[in-house]
Amino acid sequence: MNRQQLIKQIQTKETFLCIGLDTDIRKLPEHLKNEENAVFKFNQAIIDATAPYCVSYKPNLAFYESMGLKGMESFEKTIDYLKQNHPDHFIIADAKRGDIGNTSMMYARTFFEEYNLDALTVAPYMGEDSVKPFLEYKGKWVILLALTSNKGSHDFQFIEDTQGEKLFEKVLRTSQQWGNEENMMYVVGATQGSMFTNVRRLAPRSFLLVPGIGAQGGSLQEVCRYGMTDDCGLLVNSSRGIIYASSGKDFAKAAAIKAQEVQQDMAKELEKRI
Repeated sequence: MNRQQLIKQIQTKETFLCIGLDTDIRKLPEHLKNEENAVFKFNQAIIDATAPYCVSYKPNLAFYESMGLKGMESFEKTIDYLKQNHPDHFIIADAKRGDIGNTSMMYARTFFEEYNLDALTVAPYMGEDSVKPFLEYKGKWVILLALTSNKGSHDFQFIEDTQGEKLFEKVLRTSQQWGNEENMMYVVGATQGSMFTNVRRLAPRSFLLVPGIGAQGGSLQEVCRYGMTDDCGLLVNSSRGIIYASSGKDFAKAAAIKAQEVQQDMAKELEKRI
């Protein structure tokens, strides 16, 4: 999915919601736990219930890899189901890959050829040659970790050099030479607030994938105030706050209600700013 197609989906559906499929088998409703391929059945129900209210889904690979072959089967079935039944949704593999060039080439082949996904989260710590292989795929996106929402983000991302430039700012500035607004996005956590001003100074038109609203306490309004561009420029992710809205048999309906609430708030933000 290219940039204009993504923007069109956002405008048509009046939402920039990305739903994280962080599906933990231990948190599934009791009535599903003994089902064959329970994780996929949970995902399928969540997707069907929430698809009208979002433009993107983001399965987190850790939750599938932790279950071995059965987990990866659930991941593959989820991807196939999305492509066949909800083909207009932007699919992100949240895998945070990044290694030396040859290894990155294999990761890129996995997610962009084997699974044919739209985007992959990538860690920039090893530099340009670890990121470039992902950028060689036309129509695919690298989502580079820039300023994350976790507590430990301050351990490294805010370290300043002798000129006063923070590490996350250096990542943004340097990586602008590797990709462009058509093939590179950045992860910027919702809990970072006014830091979005610094992000937009260095990446004024890049799409930002923003985790941290909902269960992590980030403010959608604050993200939009500091981060939204004239064509939106945001994919805001919510995972636990939507997919685990209920642990009962009404789990899919409860997820739909939560997703619709977020969509309605997003529609208001889009109306104010675009």
